Amino acid sequence: MSAYDYDLFVIGGGSGGVRAARVASSLGKRVAIAEEYRYGGTCVIRGCVPKKLFVYASQFAEHFEDAEGFGWTVGESKFDWSALIAAKDKEIDRLEGLYRKGLENAGADILSTRAELTGPHSVRLTDSGREVTAERIIVAVGGTPNPHEALPGHELCISSNEAFDLEALPQSILIAGGGYIAVEFANIFTGLGVDTTLIYRGAEILSRFDIDMRRGLHEAMEAKGIRILCHDVIEKVEKTAGGMLSARTKNSGTLSVGQIMLALGRDPATHGLGLEAAGVEVDARGAIKVDEYSRTNVPSIFALGDVTDRVQLTPVAIHEAMCFIETEYKNNPTKPDHHLIATAVFSQPEIGTVGLSEDDAAKRFEEIEVYRAQFRPMKATLSGRQEKTIMKLIVNAADRKVVGAHILGHDAGEMAQLLGITLKAGCTKDDFDRTMAVHPTASEELVTMYAPSYRIRNGERV
Repeated sequence: MSAYDYDLFVIGGGSGGVRAARVASSLGKRVAIAEEYRYGGTCVIRGCVPKKLFVYASQFAEHFEDAEGFGWTVGESKFDWSALIAAKDKEIDRLEGLYRKGLENAGADILSTRAELTGPHSVRLTDSGREVTAERIIVAVGGTPNPHEALPGHELCISSNEAFDLEALPQSILIAGGGYIAVEFANIFTGLGVDTTLIYRGAEILSRFDIDMRRGLHEAMEAKGIRILCHDVIEKVEKTAGGMLSARTKNSGTLSVGQIMLALGRDPATHGLGLEAAGVEVDARGAIKVDEYSRTNVPSIFALGDVTDRVQLTPVAIHEAMCFIETEYKNNPTKPDHHLIATAVFSQPEIGTVGLSEDDAAKRFEEIEVYRAQFRPMKATLSGRQEKTIMKLIVNAADRKVVGAHILGHDAGEMAQLLGITLKAGCTKDDFDRTMAVHPTASEELVTMYAPSYRIRNGERV
């Protein structure tokens, strides 16, 4: 009989924690999982899933406009924010139920409480004060929006968490940040009729993406009426007598808006978790340090997902969980593979990307070939919309391997998933050229760009 209450205790009911708990329990391990808020974590409850539902909702205004070009007469339309919130909540409840059901069916103990570490093999359940022990512990508590406490008046602002449950849509909003969360919400609010301004300290939005994707999306967003202020920051926020918010900026004067949203990054949610009591090391940002197998400096404690600040993506957390299972319970040491992860920005238009940007590839390889196509998608020819699609392949000239693929356009995220398989398999540009096109589609451009648009040799464009 084990000296511990459980073989595995998981702190955090997000995608990574639930996957590890469910699979370990299905293997016959005695498992408990604790979540202080709702099962499903950031992605399901206040992240990817509700955001994508909001993206869909925000696109219908353009769909109604586009229909006229195809012979449809669309009558008067109106949007009901409260109806969207109710529908979103119903779907989130359904998904949370599925997460719980999966854990129940596997036989895991489901605890609705905060759990804090008290030692290498022990945790305290804060709802009862009870301490339980486990042979292994996984910390998978995810991240939380950075509140930017240095900003005077930050308490008057909202984060992406609150954006999903506003009582009413504001007439205007100022969004601080230039990452994917800020960009996606700027498009969402604009599509729902909100006067939207984006303010970002950098030279261009989406700093880690390929420059053509960044510039192309910037232009498309401004064409939709989104005001983008780069090289600028909010210095102070105050509430006015009329109930509006006043934001003093460094370079753009004072802006009066109905709501201000801070999308200035996410921090690992490790505060008050008891990591010190267990001897677990963290970095300067509070992220838990782990080795290649997601093990902390304490051999019995592991960490998965955003709390490690490796790659903040839901599928990555799930992958890390499955690697933990293989390593610890199947005698098959498996390191998480963080190379060539396809990702998408659900802006409007979308960005889908995998591999190296042009700038990064130019630094890594002696010579690269860049294949680039920009065109007006077929749907826009009748709708009258001026939006452009951009497709780009980055090729290492030495071995012809495709090392980066980037798309700006409708359904770019769907295409990026398939391109992820292609690049992961190590396909070359010759493989692309040998592939027959599917016509008429936007994606056929990926296999019909036969000559490079330009080359970069030793960092210089030639």
